Amino acid sequence: MLERIKASLPSLAPAEQRVGKLCLADPRAFASLPVSELADRSHVSKPTVVRFCRSVGYDGLSDFKRKLAGTVNEGVPFIHRSVDADDKVGDVMVKVIDNTVASFLKYRNEASAVTMDRAVTALMNAYTNKHQIQFMGAGNSGIVAQDAQHKFFRLGINTNAYSDGHMQVMSASLLGPGDCLVVISNSGRTRDLMDACDIARKNGATTIVITASGSPLASAGNIHLSADHPEGFDKYSPMVSRLLHLMIIDILATGVALRIGGTTLQPLLREMKNNLRSKRYA
Repeated sequence: MLERIKASLPSLAPAEQRVGKLCLADPRAFASLPVSELADRSHVSKPTVVRFCRSVGYDGLSDFKRKLAGTVNEGVPFIHRSVDADDKVGDVMVKVIDNTVASFLKYRNEASAVTMDRAVTALMNAYTNKHQIQFMGAGNSGIVAQDAQHKFFRLGINTNAYSDGHMQVMSASLLGPGDCLVVISNSGRTRDLMDACDIARKNGATTIVITASGSPLASAGNIHLSADHPEGFDKYSPMVSRLLHLMIIDILATGVALRIGGTTLQPLLREMKNNLRSKRYA
């Protein structure tokens, strides 16, 4: 948030710039002072303080101070503003990026490294012992499952992704001890995914669930990687959740790749790239 204010200063009117500089000089005090005091310290009028807040993309002084307080107190930009029908493209851009960045930073500060290590270890054990790794998701999460399969497939791992409910149940029925199932769900309440997770776990497979805390799926797996964000499950296009899930998959894939080691992976990836050269225009 402070970086955005700093970047916006050159485009602001001189009076609004003074308000911005006051905020950057002491953001904690700015978040707590009344508008009259802010105006006096900036040598501007009270309406100018409000205009500054709106110029940098917030609904007004109250909205600005609330988000600013979240930033200075928690170290994470507490920003989640829904896109409105009358938003300009610039407003949409700022809101979408801010929502995504805020969710990523929130996850960085709250994610359990111990749990992530357990997940990477389970995946690595399945790879080492030549067992299956399967990814499952429905809807938008099904797309993430396909991305996960692609990332792990490139590492030379025996893996598949399923988004069809019947295929998920059938495939889970074939899993057993040593195999690993990764279930991805925004809501954590999809019946087919719950059924597949229960079947795989009863068969002895290790189940990793990437979903919201407190959901039924969160307690159904052996390992729960929480993916909590301010985006509601009923959003028309759940963008933040999908990007958060993709990031978690990247962390898992990177962790497994590092444990496999460059000596094993580099020749494989080099040969793969060489074989793909004929598919591209020079």
